Amino acid sequence: MSDLINKLAREELINMVPYQSARRLFSHDNSASGDAEQTNSTLKRKVWLNANEAPGKGEYQVDSVNINRYPDFQPANLLNAYSNYSGLERTQILATRGADEGIELIIRSFCRAYQDSILICPPTYGMYAISAENHGAGIIKVPLTHNTQLDMEGLKQQVGKAKVVFLCSPGNPTGNLLAKKDIVAAIELFKNSAIVVVDEAYIEFSPTETSTDLLAKYDNVIVLRTLSKAFALAGLRCGFTLASEEIITLLSKVIAPYPISAPVAEIASTALNADLIKMTQRVKNCNTIKAKLVIWLNQQNWCSEVFSSDANFVLFRCSNNNEKTRIFDLLVEKNILIRDQSKQIQLENCLRISIGSEQEITQLKEVLS
Repeated sequence: MSDLINKLAREELINMVPYQSARRLFSHDNSASGDAEQTNSTLKRKVWLNANEAPGKGEYQVDSVNINRYPDFQPANLLNAYSNYSGLERTQILATRGADEGIELIIRSFCRAYQDSILICPPTYGMYAISAENHGAGIIKVPLTHNTQLDMEGLKQQVGKAKVVFLCSPGNPTGNLLAKKDIVAAIELFKNSAIVVVDEAYIEFSPTETSTDLLAKYDNVIVLRTLSKAFALAGLRCGFTLASEEIITLLSKVIAPYPISAPVAEIASTALNADLIKMTQRVKNCNTIKAKLVIWLNQQNWCSEVFSSDANFVLFRCSNNNEKTRIFDLLVEKNILIRDQSKQIQLENCLRISIGSEQEITQLKEVLS
C-alpha cells in the first residue's frame, strides 16, 4: 500500500482481516484473467460444501422490458410476497442486499462510530464483528455456554454497555437453535438499553421456532431473514429486515436509494409466491440427508462429537488436530470443499459440512472411507 493511502485510510482498516467467505477462501483457484469460461469450469469441478448453499440450480426467467429504468426503492411485488409469507405488514419489512446489508444498516443506524458497541455471542457469524469494525463500533463478546446456549449471567453483566445485541438462531457455525425462553429473557434484559437482533437466516429448517411473534411485544427487536439458504437463491443476494414500522423508517434513511434490482425482485417474488412447495420439499430433503450424515459421522473413529443441527449444515469435532487437518486436506485434494471452523472459540478441531445433494454427500463419505 502506498504511503499516501496509508496516510489517508482509517488506521484500523490497514491491518484488518476481511471476512473470509467460502468463495474468497478459494479465490486463487479462479482464473487470474477473469476468464468467465475458466471460472465457471472451476465452479463446476468443485463440490461446494463449505458455504451452506442449497444444491442444484434454479430455473427462473426475468422480464427485461424496463431494465433501463431504476427500480422502486422497495419493490411492491417483493414486499407483498414477503408480507404474505411472513405474516407481517409491509411497513415492517425492509428488503436488503442479503441479510448482510441488514447487519450493516442496523449498526450504522444505532451505533455512533468510536463511541458505541455491539454485543456478540461467539462462536457466531463473523460479519457482525466485521461490520462493527468497518463502522468503528466496539465489540463486546459474551461466549455461548459449552452446550451452545446463551450465557444469561454473562449477558446481565453487559446491560447498558452495548447498543445492539446480535443473537444467531439457528446459529452459524454451530447449527443449533437458541432456547426461545433465553431469547425472550435477553430481550427483556436489554429492553431499555439496546436493540436485540435475532438472525434467522436458517429458520426455514425449523420454522416453528421463529421470533417474529416477538415484534408485536417488544420495541427493541429486529429479525433478519434471507432467501440464500432454504430458498436456494444465494446468488441473488436478497434478504429482509423485519421490525417495527418505526425502526424500518429509520433504516430506510440509511440504505442505498435502489438496493434491490428489478430482476432480483422479480425472481425473489416468484420464489415466494409460486415456489413455496419447492422450498418446503428442499428443506425436507436436506433434513433427511443431514440425519443420515449425522449417523455416519458418529460411526467414524476420527469424529469425537457431532453438534446438534437445526440448519442445513453439520458441525463436528475431530479427535485431534492431526485428524482434522488430514480430513480437510484429503477432501480439498478431491475437490470437495468443507469449512474449517477450528479457529473459533470453543470449536477446536471442528469442521463444518454443508448439506449438498445426496450424490455430493455420498461422494464425501466415499473419500473419507
